[in-house]
Amino acid sequence: MTTQDTNTPQGTNATPQTNNTQDTNTTPGTATTPGTATTPGTATTPGTATTPGTATTPNTATVTAEAAAPALRGSAVTLRGLRVERRTLLLVAALVPLILALGLLGLCYGASWATPREVFDVLTGAEPSVVIWDWRMPRVLAGLVFGAALGVAGALFQNLTRNPMGSPDVIGLDAGAYTGALVALTVLSGTSAQLAVGSVLGGLAVAAAIYLLAYDRGFSGLRLVVIGIAINAMVTALNSWIVLRAELEVAIAAVGWSAGSLNGVGWDDLGIPFTVIAVLFALMATQAHAMHQASLGDAVAAATGVGLDRLRLLMVLVGVGCTATVTAVAGPIAFIALAAPQIGRRLAGAAGVPLLPAALTGAVLLQGADLLAQMLLAPVALPVGVVSTAIGGCYLIWLLTKEVRRA
Repeated sequence: MTTQDTNTPQGTNATPQTNNTQDTNTTPGTATTPGTATTPGTATTPGTATTPGTATTPNTATVTAEAAAPALRGSAVTLRGLRVERRTLLLVAALVPLILALGLLGLCYGASWATPREVFDVLTGAEPSVVIWDWRMPRVLAGLVFGAALGVAGALFQNLTRNPMGSPDVIGLDAGAYTGALVALTVLSGTSAQLAVGSVLGGLAVAAAIYLLAYDRGFSGLRLVVIGIAINAMVTALNSWIVLRAELEVAIAAVGWSAGSLNGVGWDDLGIPFTVIAVLFALMATQAHAMHQASLGDAVAAATGVGLDRLRLLMVLVGVGCTATVTAVAGPIAFIALAAPQIGRRLAGAAGVPLLPAALTGAVLLQGADLLAQMLLAPVALPVGVVSTAIGGCYLIWLLTKEVRRA
């Protein structure tokens, strides 16, 4: 996504032609040297007219980074050396309680309603409950963590392509991960480890094919999205062929799993996926500054020493890893990765597509969609992918309408 009206990044110096001076006195009648800009706080004597941030003579460069810095500093705070926008902190303060409230509702709701006091007693160990702890708790945690993972994966690919349509489910990565899982189901015995490895390999294979086909004397986000949509259609057709050729029991299981569902998720299914997602999140957190610089444009990122090729490769690997890990456990859950990053970006009002708002928004969307899936046809629980697809379809129509009007 391209940014407009972008100032020089905070912490970087202005162009070499700019010479910043502070607390400089000019004598009466003395002209300022050509090429010298006076900054706010410069003292002047009678006879010299200066405007803060404005050069006093022709051919004088305008101070950009220093003039913009005060405004930027006023909108961000520093936590242990990491700059965080104030609006992002406010968004976190709003979404975290919402996530906790949805989680509590998920623990209370079911065939038999549990009061919040009963849930609290189970969580503190005062009263054991198989229903709340072994059945509902894994589902709630899966909705939270998997939603956050899909939100981050969508944010990574939308930053990479600079296109709001550049999400894993649109460009075919979900379909590729599903292909790998289908191969593990039909050819191998279909254990959890085989599903996980197959999903990752399938997602990586599709990502490599898309990237190679989209690379033509340079990287183009729009070309990657268009080619990804085409490959998504072809891989989806391949998946249908694999299911039709499979044995009846395997085909029934594969079709049900393809809708994306958190039904039946237990503690045994979550240990390895949660660990993988935590490692991927930590890896991407170390690149937060580089991603911020890249969101300002390739020229700015290169000027500040960001290795764009290495960063893009890392973003692809982490995005595929998050998508494939979720697909291996819950199946392909559509549209969370598409909608969460853009909703989070608009709520945070940030440049680019920030990861933290995308993760929190993804967690809210998946938890909310799973609760709706349980309530709509109760006592029958729908696959969460059915609800997320319905919600995501409405969002996609709105997004396309907005893009057409903008064009």
